[in-house]
Amino acid sequence: MKRIYLNVQKQFCAECSLALRRFIGGMDGVQSITVQNGMIEIDYDSSKIAEETLRRISKDSIEKLGYTLSDE
Repeated sequence: MKRIYLNVQKQFCAECSLALRRFIGGMDGVQSITVQNGMIEIDYDSSKIAEETLRRISKDSIEKLGYTLSDE
């Protein structure tokens, strides 16, 4: 299992946090997702999903909710 961290420029509202957990957490290979204080932590199985794919999909999802990654 591997882990990635994504920093967001501002803290998520409760509804956006829940939406991200449901969408990203439901992807094949994602073991867990924690969203708190503008930080997203994702544990995943690299044999089921590539890190680049997970980062791209997560970034797209975050931007669709109106947020921006701060480590880009």
